[in-house]
Amino acid sequence: MLLARELVEYISRQVVRKLTPAWIEAASTPSAVEFLAEIIDADLAVEDQLNDEVREMLSQYSEYMRREGVSYQDMFRRIKTKLIMERKVIRAAGRDSGDPMKLSRDKINDLSHKIVAALRKSRDFRLKRDPNDVRLELVKIMTELLQAEEKVDRASRDKIRTQKREIAEGTEEWDLLHKRYYSEELKKLGIDLNAR
Repeated sequence: MLLARELVEYISRQVVRKLTPAWIEAASTPSAVEFLAEIIDADLAVEDQLNDEVREMLSQYSEYMRREGVSYQDMFRRIKTKLIMERKVIRAAGRDSGDPMKLSRDKINDLSHKIVAALRKSRDFRLKRDPNDVRLELVKIMTELLQAEEKVDRASRDKIRTQKREIAEGTEEWDLLHKRYYSEELKKLGIDLNAR
């Protein structure tokens, strides 16, 4: 998953906190948080399923790629791009499109449309302002939160770079250090990834 479940829950909590009571009314804050988290998780799962499908396709062509000298990453990117265009899926990963945030601006915008539509359909919510105004505020809140997450990620990467010896990205040691430093930086925002 592009965003950890804990981060999705944090984003959902912050969105509910900032939108109520001025923008929306919710029957219950905990259920509103869970409602938003489910929408975000379900939408991000589409790209995860697409990634799994591409991996499955590539496993059938591993011999061909080895023989022709085609890299796995190139083939993965080509096939995924083709499937995204065919299925009209909005690419979730911002970093794939040059955006520093984990979610692309297009994905945030798409999520805001889906969330507002779901809020309007649900009996547990009442919009207190124009739906598009609520959607734009939602985009603003999510963008601010994801920009803060991007700073956390950058800070954790910087900590890894300050080690006495160089640690290559993608190695198990790098992944463990990144997870540890990332968790430490998130705690500064009040998010504990190890808490349940």
